[in-house]
Amino acid sequence: MKLTRRKFLAASATAVAATTTISSPAVIGADSKKKYRAALIGCGWWGNNIRNAAMKSGAIELVALCDVDRRQLDKTLARQKEMTDVVPKTFGDYREMLKEIKPEIVINATPDHWHALITIAACEAGAHVYVEKPISHTMNEGLPMIKAARDAKRTVQVGMHRRTAPHHISAMEFLKSGKVGKIGCVKAFVNYPWSARSTPDEPIPEGLDWDFFCGPSKLVPFNKRMHPSGYRHFAEFSNGQISDWGTHWLDQVLWWSKDDQHPTTICALGGRRIFDDNTTIPDSMHVVYKFDKFDLIWENRNFAGNPQEHHNVGLYFYGSEGVLHLGWLDGWSFYPRGDFNVTPTEHVDSVLDLPDHQNIANLWDDFIQSIEANRLPICDIEVGHRATSLALLGILSLKLGRGIVWDGEKQTIPNDPEACKLLSREYRAPWKYPTM
Repeated sequence: MKLTRRKFLAASATAVAATTTISSPAVIGADSKKKYRAALIGCGWWGNNIRNAAMKSGAIELVALCDVDRRQLDKTLARQKEMTDVVPKTFGDYREMLKEIKPEIVINATPDHWHALITIAACEAGAHVYVEKPISHTMNEGLPMIKAARDAKRTVQVGMHRRTAPHHISAMEFLKSGKVGKIGCVKAFVNYPWSARSTPDEPIPEGLDWDFFCGPSKLVPFNKRMHPSGYRHFAEFSNGQISDWGTHWLDQVLWWSKDDQHPTTICALGGRRIFDDNTTIPDSMHVVYKFDKFDLIWENRNFAGNPQEHHNVGLYFYGSEGVLHLGWLDGWSFYPRGDFNVTPTEHVDSVLDLPDHQNIANLWDDFIQSIEANRLPICDIEVGHRATSLALLGILSLKLGRGIVWDGEKQTIPNDPEACKLLSREYRAPWKYPTM
């Protein structure tokens, strides 16, 4: 019998509900001194943040590093040698690494357009995976990733570390207490100004396999704004602010809403309003998502922050008893109902790991504990798919220039072939788009 999207999603939902469906070669106790043989794919800034947290946990022995850029590999190898006497082997091709090393854990910290293929390959090779968000570059890559994890019975944790941040957890408890009242609207926003500048294309630097970096995406000329950082400003490799920061904050809304996980209609406006440079993602976006019980509004601008509105980033939960702002560096604050009430009556500071103000260590600990306890992690691949989907549906609506109707249960846009075409994209040969 053919596995339809509806049947797969129903089966996967059952797996999410059951916390003992993920198995491991050896289930060990929380006090075990076992070290998992691990590999890092993607040796940039954020990959090294994850590596640091993983090494400090004492739960891994890093046996392999993989990156298409020899310069990144060499820097990371030098840093690793400062932490341990175990020298990892280096690779430029993740397929060769998986075949030779056979790691038990893979950290996938590559650019967005590589998340799907590498995560699927790692699961099929028998590894548990920590993959960065957003989990995919297009919608239809997500379900094959879930299926690969379930078929291989592997734990896949998505790097949405805000789910383990103390002030995010306490904010969710406050929201559930009912003190904000009935919530009819949530606004998610990131308004940080970026520098708009055009950068000319350049010759490919020595030691960089640019063809492999582009991978399944279009082969474009090398530009230093794309690598080693900045790829999220280019549509071939990412979807901009909504898929980067947005996945974190949109996920927080799904975490809060629980039983209201899929919007029914989505409408986006925005585009290139200010920037006139060589980047290709929207410099501003507004998206409205209609859920059954509330409306969700997304807003981002790559120009002009929001100091006059007190907060540049986060969520506003608008309730009958007041407004709760859930932020990043500034924790969360509750502003009770009242005329021009700008003084919060309750506030909780953030608790973040330095130097980059994140909570990777907490999320990594949950990842290891979920492997050992034979349970799904806090940010399971299906959780990551739902959050990523909100971002990608916003981008899809913007590309179409109109609203869409979304059937979350079937994961499709009914009676709209024009929109459905944008749920996937063509891969550049020899790479093949993942399917169910």
